[in-house]
Amino acid sequence: MNIPENFWKVSTGLVGVLIVLGLVMLLKQIKSIQFVGTGIQPTNTISVDGTGDAYAVPDVATFSFTVSDTEKAVADAQTAATAKVNAALKVVSAAGVSDKDVQTESYSIDPQYQYQNAVCPMDAPVDSASTATGMPIPVYCPPGKQTLTGYQVSESVSVKLRDLSKAGALLTSLGSAGVSDLNGPSFDVDNPDAVQAQARSIAIADAQSKAQELAKELGVSLGSVVSFSENSGGVIRPVMYAMAASTGASAPAPAAPAIPSGQQKVTDDVTVTYEIQ
Repeated sequence: MNIPENFWKVSTGLVGVLIVLGLVMLLKQIKSIQFVGTGIQPTNTISVDGTGDAYAVPDVATFSFTVSDTEKAVADAQTAATAKVNAALKVVSAAGVSDKDVQTESYSIDPQYQYQNAVCPMDAPVDSASTATGMPIPVYCPPGKQTLTGYQVSESVSVKLRDLSKAGALLTSLGSAGVSDLNGPSFDVDNPDAVQAQARSIAIADAQSKAQELAKELGVSLGSVVSFSENSGGVIRPVMYAMAASTGASAPAPAAPAIPSGQQKVTDDVTVTYEIQ
């Protein structure tokens, strides 16, 4: 039986294609061999710590104040407290503070009570007929009670001041406006990430310098970085300024206090591990 010539041609072509595919797969396997083990953590390493400090002058001051009023009726207390807080907010707005930098932190209505002692009756007279000893009959005082005297309405507001040159005048104006519960200011940097990045760069440079010196002493060469960790030390802030209570509108206007903002130190600690060769 004769096999057609076309059959042999087709069969030879298929065999050739299979051989080519096999060679391609073999080459891929051979190339992958040189990468075996690259995911293994190097055993010859050194780790060094670095510390970096960056300094920045604060450009934002934050403080809070609370106004309150106590009346017999809730509505009256709310009306009086609202008038006080509106007067304080008017002072804040006049200082150029944007509405986005003013926020109510809390608003509360608290009933006010006064403890009243009960009136104790006088000792009963001696009644020898009812007592064998002739002693006075004991008398007990009734318990006291809490009496509702009114309601206190309080509102606390936080303010972020971006023009620090106005801090002293603003705090004084708030005191003159009847604000007697004021806390702050505390100072911050508006963009702390930039200062933190600067501290991190200093810390990394410190670690690199230590690693190079250590490698020189050990007689080895530094390879690539195999691990890195960071511990941000945070910001060291100056102590908050506390303002005295207002003495009332009739008192002479006090001089604006000096509000020094100082500077803030941002610390960053890093640990860098190098492969050594």
